[in-house]
Amino acid sequence: MWTRREFVGTVVGGAAVLAGSGGRSEVNTASGRRWRKAFMLGQVEGDLRPAFEALREAGFEGVELISPNRLERGSVLRARDETGLEIHGVSGALHWAKPLSDPDPAVVTQGVEAILQEVEDCRAYGGTTVLVVPGVVTPRVSHRQVEERSRRVIRESLVDQAAAAGVILAIEEVWNRFLLSAPEFAAYIDSFESPWVRAYFDVGNVVEYGYPQEWIRELGPRIVKVHVKEYGKAKRFDYRLGEGEVDWKEVRQALRDVGYEGWITAEVPARTLEEYRDLARRMDELLGW
Repeated sequence: MWTRREFVGTVVGGAAVLAGSGGRSEVNTASGRRWRKAFMLGQVEGDLRPAFEALREAGFEGVELISPNRLERGSVLRARDETGLEIHGVSGALHWAKPLSDPDPAVVTQGVEAILQEVEDCRAYGGTTVLVVPGVVTPRVSHRQVEERSRRVIRESLVDQAAAAGVILAIEEVWNRFLLSAPEFAAYIDSFESPWVRAYFDVGNVVEYGYPQEWIRELGPRIVKVHVKEYGKAKRFDYRLGEGEVDWKEVRQALRDVGYEGWITAEVPARTLEEYRDLARRMDELLGW
């Protein structure tokens, strides 16, 4: 067991840089930070090379894939190697259907097995993080139950396996009625006292009830990866980056203030080279690349 001081000291050190930068030490000279641009590629099948080539041409350095998936691993690795586009991590596909907080042990077991598959896929792809939604508050499952059950399952069934694979469990705040404030999120991450459980911060997910820049400063070195999307009350997530309510200038400054170094991944709809280019341009302008 680690003390909180030892834990925070470790994540500020080498483990944080390795996970955040994909194991590299490249510095973006425009921002003065090691911010690397990525795109979250959703459920896809078949040959990934055309999508990888388009993303690379548009200016992206990496992607985040969904797992478990129907992709042939050799084909994925060939697309990665032939295009030079890194697969920096994976996001789970079964968080909502098989939550770790479910009252049915069989469902929890299936959820654990899915995350372990994600860990294995991430390791094989050369990534560093698996995005984890820890649980879902429902009429049948209280906030306290989600907290207690998810913490127990992650500790007992996932942390050691992820550490053995060299993959960080990156907890994200989503619309699951859990981790509804920055201090709560920080305390939840700290409770594991492990550098293998960190925060995956999503800028757009908190705008309905908070300010992303405040969350970033509260979470600080706990943040291992960042998702960006836009949000506005009228159309919720149906905005292009820069056209909603996110104060990107403040977000950019907060990331700099806490010394964030790592991947910033766009989690927005885009399919064509033109759309990828527009998205990359918006990320450059809003985040100061």
